[in-house]
Amino acid sequence: MSERRAATARELERASGQLATAATARMDERLAWFRDLPAEQRSWVGLIAQAGVAAVIAWYRDPKTATASAVDVFATAPRELAGAISLEQTVEMVRCTVDLLEELLPQLAGPDSAADVRDAVLTYSREIAFAAAEIYARAAEARGAWDARLEAQIMESLLRGETEADIVSQAAALSWHPQAVSLVGPPPAGDTAAALQVMRRAAEHHDLTLLTALHGSALVVLASGTVDGERTARLLTPHFGSGPLMIGPPIANIDDVARSCSAALAAFAVAPAWPTAPRPCHADDLLPERTLVGEEAARTQLLDEIIGPLDDDQIRTLEVLLEEEGTIEGTARALFVHPNTVRHRIRRIEALTGRSPLDSRDRLGIRLALSLHRL
Repeated sequence: MSERRAATARELERASGQLATAATARMDERLAWFRDLPAEQRSWVGLIAQAGVAAVIAWYRDPKTATASAVDVFATAPRELAGAISLEQTVEMVRCTVDLLEELLPQLAGPDSAADVRDAVLTYSREIAFAAAEIYARAAEARGAWDARLEAQIMESLLRGETEADIVSQAAALSWHPQAVSLVGPPPAGDTAAALQVMRRAAEHHDLTLLTALHGSALVVLASGTVDGERTARLLTPHFGSGPLMIGPPIANIDDVARSCSAALAAFAVAPAWPTAPRPCHADDLLPERTLVGEEAARTQLLDEIIGPLDDDQIRTLEVLLEEEGTIEGTARALFVHPNTVRHRIRRIEALTGRSPLDSRDRLGIRLALSLHRL
């Protein structure tokens, strides 16, 4: 290293503190987000500026021995700074500091060394930019891995029915809240992790936050930000694999999550029994199939919804109507009533149960509920 270069480096080192202070002042002047930072974070940025000035001078003194110091510039601030300042803001910070150094360092170095110093600033600023990108990439990777582990723990707890306050707070850390919709369907083919990222981006576009988990051969998705199950299912259906897709019962609070997911998983398991089922399909539309495989909750719900609201005359009308193959006149003769009385009872039954004995699909649930009622 020449004597002139060494002398210039010493001159710049003496002014390094002044340069770091000027860099912080320049950021305060130009960057509105910097002015809004808390005092502690502003001091962290000041440390980075001071380390950056020292690193530029070290680079100028001897580029061969200072090539590895770019990443070390950011080591002066805590890791949490990456969460407080975005990569775009970091680039603005570097650009602002480089502009200042490009302006002041050549003046401090004098006319004989100005060109060399300017070259050192420009070259080292490129190294700083690469170092910033590398640090933020590592932070994003670590944050993604942490989020994935936290999400898996939350989903496991929710599916088990655990609703403690810490589960809710952990879910909130992922921007998820329990006013949600549960969906269960086949996982996407190919790279599941990559496909789920695409699903998340699609959900974010519609202001939805997802929690996901693989449960055996099924993909469970909890979409918060809406209670419109059909709309949510239509948005996310293309991101599931081929096969049945179930919408769980509505989720109004954290206590509903396990029940809704359990119903959707049970419906997904018995979906092959109804090959013409729509996609997506509500889990409660498969109550008969779920009852047939012994699901106690489905059995209770089927009886409550179909038999519970009806009186003895309405139940008897249903029994005879099914025996008479759904004919109004035959039912009226068997009951010794006018056909209009049968029609009135059918309309009343439909209003009370939401099911029509004249619909082939509804008749399956009605017939099964009547059999369970007799037993």
